[in-house]
Amino acid sequence: MKRLFFAFFVLAIAGLGLFWWLTRPVLAVSGAQAAALEQGGDAGRGELVFHGGGCASCHATPGQPDRTRLGGGLQLKTAFGTFVSPNISPSQADGIGSWTTADLANAMLRGVSPEGAHYYPAFPYTTYAHAKLEDVRDLMAYLRTLPAVDGKAPAHDVSFPFSFRRGLGLWKLLFLDPTPLRDDPGQSAAWNRGHYLVNALGHCAECHSPRNLAGGIVTAQRFAGGPDAEGRGWVPNITARGIGSWSRGDIAELLATGFTPDYDSVGSSMADVVRNTGALPKADRDAMAEYLKSLAAVDGPPRSSKKE
Repeated sequence: MKRLFFAFFVLAIAGLGLFWWLTRPVLAVSGAQAAALEQGGDAGRGELVFHGGGCASCHATPGQPDRTRLGGGLQLKTAFGTFVSPNISPSQADGIGSWTTADLANAMLRGVSPEGAHYYPAFPYTTYAHAKLEDVRDLMAYLRTLPAVDGKAPAHDVSFPFSFRRGLGLWKLLFLDPTPLRDDPGQSAAWNRGHYLVNALGHCAECHSPRNLAGGIVTAQRFAGGPDAEGRGWVPNITARGIGSWSRGDIAELLATGFTPDYDSVGSSMADVVRNTGALPKADRDAMAEYLKSLAAVDGPPRSSKKE
């Protein structure tokens, strides 16, 4: 019995060690590369990254009109709990005023906090993981020009086992792919720009794709729509199955004004997205339209019989 107990003890320690290693937070940048990120940074380009990444949609303080006051506080209610967007203003005490550019890069590209903890994927780092480091550097240069907002956002309301953040390391092994996006030489420059804006900054698939029980995007149905994460309706299919009759101009117009080809207008969270894309250069909206128009038809999940 002593031998069995000892063997069990050794296996338990080995299993715990393996779990701890597999779930460790992995940084995107460190050392000399992190130091180099502090050099330069174009705030003008960073503003475009800010709009392209939809930062204001989640981080602007609710209940006031200034989208550059990034005090956080927006609540996202999901099946896993309620997540609250943090203050990302330059406030030293309550925001990210003390962060380095490398801290921002590790948060966006790997979902890791400056303290070395995993962020919840309500923050769409699974998409931002494909962003270019120079874009993160420029974004930080822009964020540092914005007003500091005092006050910390409330904590997330997440129950066990989801409150155990270390377990997110296993989730990342399954659903976080940090492979950089590559231009397709067989496509136009506009298509490649749209590919980057949609799949690295705009994080369109985060809302327009169904998710599995673990909260990961169903890869085979990417962009095919599905139930809203907050249970407030149905997010449309934006592949050719859903918008195949739309022209590139129709898509670009929606991204600029929110109007659809049938003279309707988008609402809910998509209206806020249009405030972001509408601030981009026309060439970027046209590029996104060209890429989205190229998506093959994909069937989404069946809609429930109850009213959405």
